[in-house]
Amino acid sequence: MKININILYILGLGLLTSSFTLLYQKQHEDWKPLFNGKDLGGWTAKIYPYEVGENYANTFRVEGDVIQVNYDGYGKSFDDRFGHLYYDVPYSHYHLKLEYRFIGDLYPGAPSYTLRNSGIMFHAQDPKTMPANQDWPISVEMQFLGGLGDGKTRTTGNMCSPGTHIYYKGELLETHCINSTSKTYHGDQWIKAELIVLGDSIIHHIIEGDTVLSYSKPHIGGAVVNNFDPRIKIDGAALKRGFIALQSEGQPVEFRKILLKDLSNGTKH
Repeated sequence: MKININILYILGLGLLTSSFTLLYQKQHEDWKPLFNGKDLGGWTAKIYPYEVGENYANTFRVEGDVIQVNYDGYGKSFDDRFGHLYYDVPYSHYHLKLEYRFIGDLYPGAPSYTLRNSGIMFHAQDPKTMPANQDWPISVEMQFLGGLGDGKTRTTGNMCSPGTHIYYKGELLETHCINSTSKTYHGDQWIKAELIVLGDSIIHHIIEGDTVLSYSKPHIGGAVVNNFDPRIKIDGAALKRGFIALQSEGQPVEFRKILLKDLSNGTKH
């Protein structure tokens, strides 16, 4: 029987196209939106010095399609009311991506170092284990900083470590923060940030598609966190999993397009 080569070519091309389409759809489906774009369902606030679940003065709110951090109900001063908005499901191995931008002015009374400063806390302790007067969660932070328009370099995608330590370039690092290699981003532009976390192994910070910082072996240790429950802060314990939280510390900021790809291969988070 004579076979039409053109027909085989068309059929093969069709099968190849279908395979790429299915692969694209699968990759797209792997990304789970953590923010539904309309309310804070699935998220819980913990703001110092209030009990978990109290979103003081509507600090975290939804405006349009973004999560906004706003202090317009704080009265005359910030009063160190540092806060975090936790996603309600802990993870261990994942790829997180979002966009952020700074808006407005630093709230009166907020520490000067929080100017154009925010971040994502990850591998964070369960907010339900935090006493009302605990200021920061035991966690690792991907810190976001904005340029101050003074001509000085101010990298973003840095690492800070409240109540934790990490290994950097193969050595134990007990410094609270280390800078990334990112460029400086000024103004109110949206910045794309990604975080790849592989349990207590490797962690990568990515800004605008570039890997700007990598380190490993996050574990509990060190200072900065105050008024914690000593049963939770077990120095030396590896941080293999934990909660993800958006930060509020005096600088208005917005977050959007918060997506997560679970990399745990079907194992328990």
